Amino acid sequence: MSLTNLILNTDSYKFSHYLQYPPGTQAISSYVEARGHSEQPEVVFFGLQMFLKEYLSKPVTMQDVDEAEPIVRAHGLPFNREGWTRIVRQFGGRLPLLIEALPEGTLVKRGVPVAQVVNTDPQSFWLTSYLETALLRAIWYPSTVASNSRRVKQIIQPVLERTCDDPAAVLPFRLHDFGARGTGALEQAGIGGAAHLVNFMGTDTMTGVLYARRYYHAEMAGFSIPASEHATMTAWGREREAEAYGNMIDQFGGRGLYAVVSDSYDIHNAVSEIWGKQLQERVKAAGGTLVIRPDSGDPVETPVQVVRQLAYHFGTHLNAKGFKVLDDSVRIIQGDGISTADIAQILGRLEAFGFSAENIAFGMGAALLQKVNRDTYSFAMKANARQDDRGVWHDVYKRPATMNVKSSKAGRQAVVSGFGGLEAARIDQLGNRKNHMAPVWKDGVLLKDWTFTEVRERAA
Repeated sequence: MSLTNLILNTDSYKFSHYLQYPPGTQAISSYVEARGHSEQPEVVFFGLQMFLKEYLSKPVTMQDVDEAEPIVRAHGLPFNREGWTRIVRQFGGRLPLLIEALPEGTLVKRGVPVAQVVNTDPQSFWLTSYLETALLRAIWYPSTVASNSRRVKQIIQPVLERTCDDPAAVLPFRLHDFGARGTGALEQAGIGGAAHLVNFMGTDTMTGVLYARRYYHAEMAGFSIPASEHATMTAWGREREAEAYGNMIDQFGGRGLYAVVSDSYDIHNAVSEIWGKQLQERVKAAGGTLVIRPDSGDPVETPVQVVRQLAYHFGTHLNAKGFKVLDDSVRIIQGDGISTADIAQILGRLEAFGFSAENIAFGMGAALLQKVNRDTYSFAMKANARQDDRGVWHDVYKRPATMNVKSSKAGRQAVVSGFGGLEAARIDQLGNRKNHMAPVWKDGVLLKDWTFTEVRERAA
C-alpha cells in the first residue's frame, strides 16, 4: 500500500462529492486566502511550489486507482472510478487543473487570494475541491511559519536600526530555528524550516535547508555554528564544569562563533565566576566569539541579567550610535521558551540599559514550527464560481447568518494593485488592470519555478 497515493490524500467526505454538484456543471473554481488576523494584517505567501513538485508532479496510475477503490468502499464511501480512470487514460495521470498563484514570498493583506484553482477538463469538475485538503495544507502551514518568522523580524529590525552600526549585516542571524525536534514529522520540519529561512539565515533544522535546496534551488539557505548541549557539558560532572567550558574554547576558539549552554547548574555563577573570571583571558586570547546560551530561568529577565554580567566582566565599547557593544569575544543567545512579546521586552530592556541589540540573538523551537494552526491566520479554500454546460459562470459563495467572518468571495478572483497594496477583484471586473495571480501549474506542468532568492526578495 502506498501512503502517498494522491487519490487517498483527501478528507473522507470528499469521496462522495462528485455525486453532489448540479447537473450540467463543467467547471468549479476555488480560491485560497487568509481570512484574517487582528494582530498581524499581512501574511507571507510561501510553500505551494514544494507541493506542486513533490505531489502533483507524480502521475496517478491505474495501480493507484485499483488500490484506492477497495479502501474507500470499505471505509463506507462511494468511489469515482470512472473519473479517476479518465484522468489516467485521457491525461496520462496528470491532473487536469489550472492553478494560479501570487509569486511566492509576496506579502498580502487579510482577505486577498493567494491562489486559485479550476479544472481544465469539463468532466473533471469534481476535482477542484477534491484537492482542497492537500492544497490548503500545503499553503497554510509554510505561509503561517513564514509570517510568524517575519513578525519577529519586524520586531528586531527597528531596534537594530536604532542601536546597531550595521543592522543589515546583523539582522539575518537574529532568529535561529531550533524547532526540528518539536515538530510532528520530518516533512513538517522541512517545510517549516524552509519557511523560516525566507526571513532569516540561522537554523539548526537541517531538513529545512534541504527543502529550500531541493524545491527552490537554494545552494545553502541557512547556517549554524558549533554548539554544546547539556549532555556534552554535564558529562564532565559538576565539579569539572570549568573544564567542560575550557574544552569548548580549545576545540572551537579562534574559528568564528561557537555557543555554549551554561545553565546546567547555575547560569549566573557560570557567567560571573567561570566565564567572567576563570576563563575570561582564555576566551579573549583564543579569538572567535563565545555565544553563551542560558536555557532556563525567566525568559525576559535572565538574558538581560547575563548581558549585564558579561558587560561587567568582559567590557564594552560604544558604537557610533552611542550604545554599548560587548567585547567582540562574547555574545548571548536566548532560546528558551520565548515568544514574540518576550523578544520585544528583552530588546526594550536592553535598549533602556544602553545596550545595542546586536549583543543578543534569539532562538525558537516548537513555538516557531509547531505552535501554529490553520486558524492562526484563518486560511481557507472556498469555491467561488461554477460554469454550466453553456459556458456561463455563476457565482458560488457562502454567507453564514451567524458568523460573517466565514463568508466567502463570489466570482472568479484576481489580485490587483490598489492604494493600500494588493487587493482582491473579480476577474469579470478586471478591465485593463494587471492580475498579479498568474498560472503556476497546468495539466501536470510546472509553469513557474521560483528561486529562494526571489522569494526572499519579495518577503523582505
